[in-house]
Order: sequence, then structure tokens, then C-alpha cells
Amino acid sequence: MTKKDLIESVASEVDLSKKKSGEALNVILDSIRGSLAEGEKVTLVNFGTFSTKRRKARMGMNPATGEKIRIPATTVAKFKPGKKLKEAVK
Repeated sequence: MTKKDLIESVASEVDLSKKKSGEALNVILDSIRGSLAEGEKVTLVNFGTFSTKRRKARMGMNPATGEKIRIPATTVAKFKPGKKLKEAVK
């Protein structure tokens, strides 16, 4: 399912225009993105939890040259599905 498909699904389920559904989805995604950028967790009950995780710096290898390279520390987004989501995809 793409973002476009999701917008169409929301529009038909709640009898909104595609434009309004798209705006609502964008606001939701921006809110999740903003919260994660501030290091906050976002919990959607019965769906799952979005959070961030800090990855330490480590050594890696350039596959083309075999040269060792340093991979810097970074923060990545993480998602843990909720119980109902896990049950739905079994």
C-alpha cells in the first residue's frame, strides 16, 4: 500500500475528500516525525510504538576496496508493533 492508496482508503472510509484526507495524513506523519526528532516515543494503542535508538560508532569495510572505514554514531527510527497488529499479520 502506498501513501496515495492510504489517502484513498481514509477518504472513502470517513467520507472526506482525498485532499482533506491527504492533509490529515500529512499532519499525522509530521507530528510523528517531529516527536521522534525530539527524542520522544509515539505510542498508537493497539498499533505500535515508534521510538529512536542511538547506534554507536563502529568500524566497517568498504566492499569495493576492502579498506576499513569508520562508521559514525547515528540515531535511527525504530518501530515495535502492538499486540493487535502482531495478531493481525500472523
